[in-house]
Amino acid sequence: MARAAVLQAVGDKELDLRDDVTTVDPGPNDVRVKIRATGVCHSDLSTMTGVLPAVPPTVVGHEGAGEITEVGDHVTSVRPGDHVVINWTPDCGTCAECVRGEPYLCMTFLAEAFGNPRFRIGDTPAFGMAGVGTWAEEIVVPHQAVIKIAEDVPFEYAALLGCGIPTGMGAVFNTAQVRPGSKVAVVGAGGVGLAAIQGAKIAGASTILAIDPNEAKHPIAKHFGATHTTTPDDLEEAKGLLTGGGFDYTFEVVGKSAAITTAWQATRRGGEVIVVGAGAVDDNFEMNAFSLLFEGKSLKASLYGGCDLKRDVPRFVDLWRAGKLDIESLITRRIGFGDLNDAVRALTNGDVIRQVVVFD
Repeated sequence: MARAAVLQAVGDKELDLRDDVTTVDPGPNDVRVKIRATGVCHSDLSTMTGVLPAVPPTVVGHEGAGEITEVGDHVTSVRPGDHVVINWTPDCGTCAECVRGEPYLCMTFLAEAFGNPRFRIGDTPAFGMAGVGTWAEEIVVPHQAVIKIAEDVPFEYAALLGCGIPTGMGAVFNTAQVRPGSKVAVVGAGGVGLAAIQGAKIAGASTILAIDPNEAKHPIAKHFGATHTTTPDDLEEAKGLLTGGGFDYTFEVVGKSAAITTAWQATRRGGEVIVVGAGAVDDNFEMNAFSLLFEGKSLKASLYGGCDLKRDVPRFVDLWRAGKLDIESLITRRIGFGDLNDAVRALTNGDVIRQVVVFD
């Protein structure tokens, strides 16, 4: 029996915090992970509200790290005792996307997750968010869903390397490939937005504008590397002062069509708009065909930061060790399992960057 935070129905504002959830037994290609730390991410909230799909009952959570406790007979990549980061989009290695070198687009295991319950509540099957469900003390996942990490990396830091950091920094390094001296804008100064700001600073951007209606986030954005801040209402003035017509790269990290429009308006002719936020299926972004062609802008999607976690997690760890990546400041507070509903409310209110559940 283990503790787990269960979404009983889409739209519930309170999670069912239980202590009687069990996992399935690992198959020959699976591993069992004792979760030691897990982040509270906006995508978790989106699962609760129905913006992201789920099959209740669902154990929420997708950003986590822990320790391998059991491996299937065919698993050779990790062994019990290894510290690992959870990869919520594991790559199968054989589909068209994987063969093309785009593992972040692999749908093999994600598709299976909606028909393959990995938990049980008594006799009732339960699913894991994105096939993982890290708001549980232990999970069973395919071995491709874990990335081995050095033992000197704190579990709280390792958890953020499973989603927030690679999504934001990967958008800068992999999708946009920001060049030194570039002018960058980031729409949304939440956890992923701040990771994108850090990435832009590391990449050598000369100007980094954080755009967020919540002015309380502006000094936080500057701590992580933003050179300037503004609200969407004052964007045109800031753009005029800082650029000769717009930013080279603008990252939308909100998940709203209105934010994509803001990003488009902030970007110069011939610049790039990178969509990072996960939006709703019925939230449509519109652009007229004339502007799409004659403004010469590129609109790019950056799912999971375009990351191959096997490659990128070690890179991010190296940046942390070098003092260039500040993970500690991304953690607003460390909490216990029983605080998860309070954490969801704080996230809804926009009062926090990242909260991390530390399992004792």
